[in-house]
Formats: sequence, structure tokens, C-alpha cells
Amino acid sequence: MTITDTPIESISPPPAPSLLRRPWFLSLVAFGVVVVLGALWFKIFEPIQVLPRIRLAPGFSLTDQAGAQVTSEDLRGSVVLYTFTHSACEEPCPAPEPTMAAIRDRIDEVDTGDTPVRFVTLSFDGTDTPAVLTDRAEAMGADGEQWFYATADEARLKAIIGSGFKTYFERLDNGTFAFDPALILVDGRGVVRGEYRYQTLASDTDRILSHIDILGEEVRNSNGPAGLAYEAAHFFLCYP
Repeated sequence: MTITDTPIESISPPPAPSLLRRPWFLSLVAFGVVVVLGALWFKIFEPIQVLPRIRLAPGFSLTDQAGAQVTSEDLRGSVVLYTFTHSACEEPCPAPEPTMAAIRDRIDEVDTGDTPVRFVTLSFDGTDTPAVLTDRAEAMGADGEQWFYATADEARLKAIIGSGFKTYFERLDNGTFAFDPALILVDGRGVVRGEYRYQTLASDTDRILSHIDILGEEVRNSNGPAGLAYEAAHFFLCYP
């Protein structure tokens, strides 16, 4: 008997299914398409506009024009517009208070619901007494309640205004100050939502009022399911 070699067929594993037939891959693709389409829809139509969440505003403890202590926690729950100046700021010193006064006079044009709007002017002259602040406030039309003036020692002011609000000021040899005029908008949670600096952005009354109105709409409408739409607007950078 002769034994002959018989070829043995090799056994190959079945071909792996393609990625297009894997459910997890299809789900991932579908999710990506939805995200892209959602981003395009938000960017093109901007159904909701929001102000950017820039950074946390600094915490502080100050002395106001009545000689009372006021802290950043006292202002939580309010939309606050801050300005920075000193009591001896007269022309040609670029005082920001006329813009502040114009916004205060027209604040009833915007709707912030139950959220109050406050105005705070910080003097970066730590030698300003409550009496000096009161004189300045009265000259500018600040009532001491909705709009008040405050200060602190200059070391703390450097930390609050310079480091916290990112606004430059420096005492000069002649006793006056060099500074960059600025208005800073902070929401009720203590987050900076708008920065208006004369060197880079027109700090006109209409623009800031429009931004306060946008912020007020977010405060009124971002609770519950609608909050997801506002978070989407932040995610897709739907800024004015």
C-alpha cells in the first residue's frame, strides 16, 4: 500500500466585520454629525447669545463713602458694573464716571428680572477718606446705594484692581495717578462677563446696556431645561 501525500486545506479565520458594521462606530459617527450640525446651527442662527465667562472677579473688603465696610459677598446676587478712578481726577484725566452715570440713568431700559444692578466706583487712592468719596460721589450723581464709591489701603487695591480686575494704575511722583480707564461687568455669581477698556474697545453706553440686557435674559431664562440651551450657547461661543 502506498501512502500518498494529501494536501490539507488551511483553515483561515472569518474576515472581521468592517467598522461600518459595528454599532458603536455608527453611534460615534452619528454623535459627531449631530455635534457638528449643532455647532453650525448655533453659529449661523445664534438663537441665544451669551456673554463670555471670563474669570472670577476678585474678593474684597472695602470702606465705602459712608465709612461702612462692604465686601464682594455683599454684592453677590447682583449684576455689578465697576469703574476705577481717584478723587482728584479732573480733565484731562480720563474719568470713566460719565459713562457710568449715563448707563445708570438708562438702566430701566433693560430687564434683569429680580436681579438688581449695582454700580461701584473704586478709588485707587488709599488716602481718600469717606468724606472725600462722598464729595466725589455727589459731584458725579452717585446716590450711595445703587451707585457707591469705596476704597482701601493701596496694597489691597493693587491686589483687587491690578491683579483681580486686570486694570493698570500707578501713583506718580507728583501724587497723581496714571491708569487705564475701564468698566468691568460682573454677574451675580461673581464672574467677570464684560471688560470695556478705552484703548481696545468702545465703551459706549449703548454697548454696555445691550450686554447687561443679554446677561439679564440669561439670568431670567437659564433655569431648568432652558439652562441646557444656554450652556450650549456658551459651548459654541455665541457671543455678541
